[in-house]
Amino acid sequence: MKLTSEPLPRCQESSFEVVLQTVSKIKSAESEEIKWVPCPQSYRHDYLVTRAEELVDKKIKAGEPLAYFLKGQLFFEEGRYEEALPQFEQNKDTDFQSMYQLGVMYYDGLGTAPDPKKGVEYMEKIINSDSPKARHLKFAAAYNLGRAYWEGCGVEILEKEAERLWFFAADHGNPKASVKAQSALGMLYSATHPKDLKKAFFWHSEACGNGSLESQGILGLMYFYGHGVRKNLKAALECLNQASDRGNVYVKGHLVQYYYRRKFFTKAAEFAKSITENDNVGQIAKDTDCVPFYIAKGLAMASFYLARCLQLGLGTKPDAAAAKKYYSKACNLDPDIAADLELTANHGRI
Repeated sequence: MKLTSEPLPRCQESSFEVVLQTVSKIKSAESEEIKWVPCPQSYRHDYLVTRAEELVDKKIKAGEPLAYFLKGQLFFEEGRYEEALPQFEQNKDTDFQSMYQLGVMYYDGLGTAPDPKKGVEYMEKIINSDSPKARHLKFAAAYNLGRAYWEGCGVEILEKEAERLWFFAADHGNPKASVKAQSALGMLYSATHPKDLKKAFFWHSEACGNGSLESQGILGLMYFYGHGVRKNLKAALECLNQASDRGNVYVKGHLVQYYYRRKFFTKAAEFAKSITENDNVGQIAKDTDCVPFYIAKGLAMASFYLARCLQLGLGTKPDAAAAKKYYSKACNLDPDIAADLELTANHGRI
């Protein structure tokens, strides 16, 4: 299971938000001008980004220390990673924010060929630095380094080292620490042998309380099945519905299964259809900041139960061709879960 990187933490003492503030000022100052431009809705964002880039270029010419970072960050947030990379490279030895972004980019292969060892090296420099300018990045860097040890990417797989780094990064549930590390600890304690579901529940609770959509969904399922906590259907559905409304696709797949097994076939079919309309796992992961592994599982579940409804005419008109299409989609997204669901359906269930 490949985890996602921690977004660059923002420091109140730095001018990290200068680019966004610049865009906002341009939007306010030139709103009247933009109104008269043909197709302003499609034009506005690109226009504002271009103007922000022009202003950052002026800062570069003026020799402002953070200007290269700001230009790189502007490109990074726009997904223009190949253009962001050389900007961050300009001051990687003096600016820890640039160093952090380079670590993420080399580890994940954004705008460059993957070089996880190089990514690990940058994160270690941040963690080991005594500079006050690196302080706000340490939790996030520790999470990313723990991710490397968990995945065995750039370093050997060492679960204990991943656990140690995530425990540091989680900082006892501090909302200003790495919430991703808190969620990752929950996943770790659910996957280790033997499992420690009480610890998993604790860390998912901390992460959920700090805003993690991933942990909110998993917490709902733990309540639903009584894993690490007493089974509580009311708390489970409250948690699951909230996570679903926020876009957690793994939870959506489980809700489809719940509706189907309760024989709410029309609701199951309609909900599954709405979920499977977007099967771009990568884009969903980017939009929701959830792990692609779980997104694929949620989409597979929704596709399987939609196929079942279409095959048997449950809650919708029977359509053998469409059923075959969705069975195939479920298998492509997650062959293991599709096989398990088929086995379950053929043993006493509809």
